[in-house]
Amino acid sequence: MKKYITEFGDISLFGGNILKQLVRPPFEHSELFKQSYNIGYKTLPLIIITGFILGLVLTLQSRPILIDFGAEALLPGLVSVSIIREIGPIITALICAGKMSSGIGAELGSMRVTEQIDAMEVTGINPLNYLVVTRVIATSITVPILVFFADFISLIGSYTAIQMHGQLSLTLFFNQAFSALSFADLIPATIKTFFFGFFIGLIGCYEGYYCERGTESVGLAANAAVVKASITIFIINLLAVQLTDLFSNI
Repeated sequence: MKKYITEFGDISLFGGNILKQLVRPPFEHSELFKQSYNIGYKTLPLIIITGFILGLVLTLQSRPILIDFGAEALLPGLVSVSIIREIGPIITALICAGKMSSGIGAELGSMRVTEQIDAMEVTGINPLNYLVVTRVIATSITVPILVFFADFISLIGSYTAIQMHGQLSLTLFFNQAFSALSFADLIPATIKTFFFGFFIGLIGCYEGYYCERGTESVGLAANAAVVKASITIFIINLLAVQLTDLFSNI
């Protein structure tokens, strides 16, 4: 327990240093755009494939149950609420944790092992600003965008599944899907994705930045980044659900 509390404190201090660096020049705009491309754009194909399959499977699994109750017309609304409120953000964030956080941890870990970070400090370059802040900002920006794409592609997958068993116009499908949504569904689901992205980048950078010497530690840093980021995503989602429920009852 002492180990986990100590590590939680270390990550909190590390995150505090990152927040301080956000408002301190110089600002590495070119590195930020580069990391946004490497982290976000290259993850997009995986998100598209996963989102389409997610919407397809969820619709095929839900349709027989709704037919038994004579409520097949509610299928688009059911799928849209399920995906946009919970399933889409969580699945996308977990995929990003597996790809982004592990990649960042391995990259920074290898730089620490090969003493590239030490060389940057000797030459007067702030590695925390150049390496860490840019990656944390990039994940904080790209994860919400990827969630948006995943939600949209999931609805397309749902529409495809409905078309397998009947005829429904695309316009009517989206009207039924969005009529079941409200701002109370969209706003909390959007806000928590920024926290998902921030902690995915933060934990990946922490594990890589403080990686121990030796090539074996690079793999351990990447693995630890995925596990801790995934657990953090579930904790953030739990807190977000509790806060949303609390404010909805006020």
